[in-house]
Amino acid sequence: LDYCASLKNLETVSGKENYKFIQGDICEPDFIKQLFETEKIDIVLHFAAQTHVDLSFWRALEFTYVNVYGTNVLVAAAHEANVEKFVYVSTDEVYGGSTDEEFDESSPKRPTNPYASSKAAAECFVQSYWERYQFPVVITRSSNVYGPHQYPEKVIPKFISLLQQNRKCCIHGSGLQRRNFLYATDVVEAFLTVLKEGKPGEIYNIGTNFEMSIAQLAKELIHLIKKTSSESEMEHWMDYVKDRPTNDLRYPMNSEKMHNLGWRPKVPWKEGIMKTIEWYRENFHNWKNSEKALEPFPVTEPFAQLGGP
Repeated sequence: LDYCASLKNLETVSGKENYKFIQGDICEPDFIKQLFETEKIDIVLHFAAQTHVDLSFWRALEFTYVNVYGTNVLVAAAHEANVEKFVYVSTDEVYGGSTDEEFDESSPKRPTNPYASSKAAAECFVQSYWERYQFPVVITRSSNVYGPHQYPEKVIPKFISLLQQNRKCCIHGSGLQRRNFLYATDVVEAFLTVLKEGKPGEIYNIGTNFEMSIAQLAKELIHLIKKTSSESEMEHWMDYVKDRPTNDLRYPMNSEKMHNLGWRPKVPWKEGIMKTIEWYRENFHNWKNSEKALEPFPVTEPFAQLGGP
């Protein structure tokens, strides 16, 4: 239960018979080992990670500890417990940026920030269990996911929440960086497809062709929330700040491999973004520290850290 977590996100399923919540840390080997021994786990979906790119420059060691060491602990325990399938949820950011080249699953990993580097390293550990033991691991790399329940430090809920509080969208650099956005229910369908159809030892890109620049995203949200189409009025709600040290321009992915399993994104942008806007209007305070998520993040950062995480 890190700063970005909220048990309120689980209220709709907390009464279900096939649901159980156990609080713990993937970096504690004894706890994880006991979990596999007592819970009869047959499938693992490993989502747990530190994911904030800006923060990763400040806390590179912590990101390495959680994302690499934590994954190591989990995959080792899952292997010992002989689970049927282990799905490691990675990110399109392991490819690094590209202006024109479309990445497929065999493209080289060229991460450009500590977060993406830690996810790429963790992938290697997971993959090694397939190579060495034929342990049935599957790796997924997905585009940016958006929708209800996301902690508002991420760009879409952040811009929505700022505008709903009559504050300006804070844009790094030129705002010309482009991102592919995938609605939450679509990515859930993708994970269910991977659980059912995904082949052990394989990597799957979970992507969408829907792409938008950060500046265009801000304008779209200003139009929907502030009900304006005037260029000058839109500019009034946009605040350009210094760019982060590395900010990849695009992550274009080829998702044909997933399409061959029968999955494609279904939720149109207009539908997904309207549902998301409505949800934050009612639920912004689901997190105790949600206001803190809206603060502009400092962009000059020390890479060096002394001491452990």
